[in-house]
Amino acid sequence: MHGLLRRLFAPRWQHPDPEVRRQALQRLDPQQPEQRQALQSLTQDSDHQIRLAALLALDDCAGLVDDYPHYRHEEAWFNAICQRLSGLEGNTDLQQRQTLTNQIEEPRALSVIALQGDNLNLRLIALGKLTDEGDLIHQACHNGVAAVRHQAAERIEGEEGLKRLLKEARRDRQVVRLARERLNRLRSDAEWLEAKQQQCETLLSQLEQHARAPWEPLYGGRFRHLERQWEQLAQPPSAEQEHRFHQALLNCRKTLHDHETQEQARKQSVERRDEAESTREQLLEGIEETLNGLRHASAMAVQDIDSLRAQRQLLGQRWQALSDMHPPSDTMRQRYTLAIHHYDQCLEAWQRWCAVSPAIETALTDGDYTALATQVSQCQWPDAIIPPALLSRAQAALSSESTTPAQPTKDKAALEAHTAELDTFEHLLERGAFKSASRLHQRLKPRIEALESNAAQPLKARLKHLAAHLAELRDWRGFVAGPKREQLCASIEALANDLHMAEDALDRHHRQLVKEWKSLGDAAANREQATRFRSASDRIHERLAPWRERLGEEREANLQAREALCDQLESLLAQPAEDADPDVLRQIRDKARHQWRHYSPVPRERSEAVGRRFGTIRHQLQALIDQRADTIASQKQALISQVAALRSDESQPLSQRIHLTKQLQQQWRGLGRAPKGEEQTLWKAFRHECAELFAQREAHKHEQAARQQKQLDEMQTLIDQMDSWQPIEASEATTLDNFINQANQLEPLPRNRRSEGMQRRMSGIVRARRERLNRLAVADTVHQWHTLMPLVNAHLAADQQYLSEAVSSEVDAQTVLSASLPAAFNEAHKKRNQQRHSVAVPLSDTSHASIAESLARLRVHLSMLAVGSVRQSDEPLRLAIQVERLNEGFNPERSRDQEVADILVALLALGPMPATLWATEVKELDNLLSRLARVPLP
Repeated sequence: MHGLLRRLFAPRWQHPDPEVRRQALQRLDPQQPEQRQALQSLTQDSDHQIRLAALLALDDCAGLVDDYPHYRHEEAWFNAICQRLSGLEGNTDLQQRQTLTNQIEEPRALSVIALQGDNLNLRLIALGKLTDEGDLIHQACHNGVAAVRHQAAERIEGEEGLKRLLKEARRDRQVVRLARERLNRLRSDAEWLEAKQQQCETLLSQLEQHARAPWEPLYGGRFRHLERQWEQLAQPPSAEQEHRFHQALLNCRKTLHDHETQEQARKQSVERRDEAESTREQLLEGIEETLNGLRHASAMAVQDIDSLRAQRQLLGQRWQALSDMHPPSDTMRQRYTLAIHHYDQCLEAWQRWCAVSPAIETALTDGDYTALATQVSQCQWPDAIIPPALLSRAQAALSSESTTPAQPTKDKAALEAHTAELDTFEHLLERGAFKSASRLHQRLKPRIEALESNAAQPLKARLKHLAAHLAELRDWRGFVAGPKREQLCASIEALANDLHMAEDALDRHHRQLVKEWKSLGDAAANREQATRFRSASDRIHERLAPWRERLGEEREANLQAREALCDQLESLLAQPAEDADPDVLRQIRDKARHQWRHYSPVPRERSEAVGRRFGTIRHQLQALIDQRADTIASQKQALISQVAALRSDESQPLSQRIHLTKQLQQQWRGLGRAPKGEEQTLWKAFRHECAELFAQREAHKHEQAARQQKQLDEMQTLIDQMDSWQPIEASEATTLDNFINQANQLEPLPRNRRSEGMQRRMSGIVRARRERLNRLAVADTVHQWHTLMPLVNAHLAADQQYLSEAVSSEVDAQTVLSASLPAAFNEAHKKRNQQRHSVAVPLSDTSHASIAESLARLRVHLSMLAVGSVRQSDEPLRLAIQVERLNEGFNPERSRDQEVADILVALLALGPMPATLWATEVKELDNLLSRLARVPLP
C-alpha cells in the first residue's frame, strides 16, 4: 500500500518509465531551487540520455566532461561536449572551458574544439592536446584561424606528413611555405646525414684496408691521420661502426707493435752482435798477447805451454758459442785463423822439443857436439819463438864450439833498446798486468845484468826499482788470491755435495768456478788447496758423465739438423727463382737463423767447420736478397718514371691517366721492398708523383664543378626569364623557340636533383606557353572568321536567292570585304560559288540531308575542340571524327588552330545552305567560337 501511494503521488521525474522522466525533465526550470535539485538528481539517472539532458539543462560542463569518458561513443554526448566547450551553446565562462578542455584526451573532440572554438586560446589549448600527425595536418589545412593553422603546421615533423601537408594545404601560403621549408630542411638533413654516414663508412673502409696492409715507412703517420679524421667526425657513428673502428684500431696498433717489437729485436740483435764482436776482440787480443809474450820471453817453460793450451781451449769454446749466435766478420775470422796457426806452430815445435829434449840434455852433458847438432836440427825450432833454456844452452854450446867468443858490445843502440823495454815494463806494472810484466822482467834481467859498461848502471838501478814494484804486485796478488782460493774450494765442495741441482746448472757453476781458479794463476798457490779443488772437481765430473753423454747425443743431433739446414739453403741458392720476393727471402734468412740458434749446442771439434759453412750460405743468401731488392728498386724507379710521364702527358684524357696510375699503384703494392735505405726515398718520390696527378684530377673536378654550377645558374636565369614572359600575340612563338634553342645550347646538364627540378619546371613552363600560344592562334583564327562574316552573310543571301528563285549569282569577295581574302578561305569562297552552279534546285532530300550532316559534323568537331564533349545525340558523329583523326594520325600532327581553320574553311565552302538549316546551328556555332576566342589572363 505504501509503495502504491508512493507511485501515485511521486513526482513525474521520478517515474520508473524513462520516457516519462524525459518528458518531465523538459518541464523542469533550473532557475527554481526545487526543480534545480531535481535536475541534479537526474544527472545520476541510469539512462544516459536523461543524464545528458539533465546536464545540458543545468549547463554543467564539468559534469559533461566527467561523464564523457563513459559515453564517448555516443554521438549525442560527443556533440554536446563539442558545442558546450566550443562556446556554440551554453553560458560557461571561457576560463572554465579552457580548464575542462585540458582534461579531455579524446582526439576527435579536441579536433572539433580546435576547429569550432570561439576563442583563439581555446583552440590552441585543444590543438596542444592533439598528438596524431593526421589530426595536425587536418587542422593546418582546414582550420579557420591562421594562428592555429600555423602552429599545427609547425608541429608536423615527419617527412610523409609534410608531403601530405604540402599537397593538401592550398588556402594558406604561409603553411605551404613552412611545409616546403621544413621538408627541404629534412631532405637536406637526410642528405647531410647520408653524406656523413658515407664519409664514416669510407673512413672505416680505409682504416680496415690500412689494418690489413703490411707495415711500411709511412704506416704510422697514415694511421694517425685516419684516427684524427675519425675523431673529427661531426656525426657520431653507430654501435656497429664503433665496433668496426675499434677492431681496425686494434689491428693497426698490433701491426705497429709487431714492427716495434721486430725493430727492438733487431736492435737487441745488433747490440748482441756488437757485444760478441767485443768479446771476440778481447779473446783474440789475449791469445795474441800470449803468443807475443812467448816470442819475447827469456825462455819457454812448461807452464807457458800449459797456459797457452788453457787459453786456446777457452778461446775455442767461447768463439764457437759466439759464432752460434752471430757469425764473425771476415777480418775477425782471418785474425782467428792466424792466431790458431801461430798456436799450432808453437804446439808442434814444443811437441818436437819434448821428443828430443832428453837426447839433447845427454849430448850436452857428454859434450857430444855432433849428436847435439843432429838433435837440434831435428827439433826444427822456429826462429820467431823464444827457445827453452836447455835449447838455448845447446845452441850457445854449438855456437861457442864453432866460433870464438865475441867481445861484449857497447853499442848505444842496445842501451836505447833496453831503455824502451824498461819503459814497457813500467807501463805494464802501472796497468797491473802481472803476467806480462813478469815475463818481460825474466827476459830483461839477464841481459841488463850482463852489461858491464858504466852507461848501463842507470838501467840496472831502474830494473832493480821496477823489480821491487813487481815483487810488491806479486805479494798483493798472493794476499788477494789466498782467501779467494779458500772461497773457491768451499764453493766447489758445496757444489759437489749439492745432489738436487740440475745438471745444466751444475755444469755452468762448475765451469765458472774452474775459470775463476785458473784466472788466479800461480798466486798464493799451495798443494793442499789444489788437491781439494781437483778432488771436488773430479766428483762433479763423475756425476755429470751421464748427462754429458746425453748432451753429446743432443749435440750430434743438433749438428745433423744444422747440416740439413745448410743443405736446404744451398739447394735454394743453387736454383733461385728469378722473381723471388726479397721479403720472403728475408723471412727465410731470419727463420734459418732462428733454427740455427735452436739447434745448439753442437760438438766443439766440428762446430767451426759447419759454422763457416753456414756463414758462407748466409752471405750468399744476403747477396741474393740485395740483388732482388736492387731489381725491385729499379722496377719501382721505372714505375715512378711512368707516373711522371703520365703526369706530364696532356694528350691522354685525365680519367685514363688516373686509371693507369691506379694500375701502377697496384703493381707497386705487388712488388716487394727495395733496399732499406732506398725504400722510403722511392716511396716518397712515387707518392709525390701520384699526389701531383691526383691534384690535377681534383683541380679538374673543381673546374668542372664550377663550369656545371655556371651552367646551372645560366639555365636558372633562362627559366626565370621564361617564367616571367607571357605571350600576348600568337606571333610571339619565335620567342619561345629562341628560349628553347638557348636551353638546348646549355644542355646536357649535370645529373642531380637541381637539374631534374629545372627540367621539370622548364617542361611545365614550355607546355603552358605553347598552350597559351595555341589559344592565341585559335583566337586569331576566330577573329579572322569574324572579319569574314560579311562574306559569309553574302553567301547565305546568294544561297537563299538561288534556292528560292533558282537564280545563281557570284559573290565578289573584294566587293564585300575591305581586306584581301586569305588563300585557304579564297579557295573555299570559290568552291561556295561553284556549289550554286552545280547543285540542282530545288534541293532533294538527299542533298538536304547531306548538307545537314556536314554542318552537324563541323559543329560536333568544333564542339570537341572548344568544350571537349558533345551531346548524347552527336556521339556517332564524334566517333566518326575520332576514327578519321586516328586515320590521319600517320600524317604530321596538326595544331589546334589549324584544325579550327580547317573547320571554318569547310564551313565557308559548304553550300548552298538553306536558311532554316543555318538558323538552327548558327547560335551554337557562335557560342563555340566565342569560347575558342576566349584567352585566359597571363
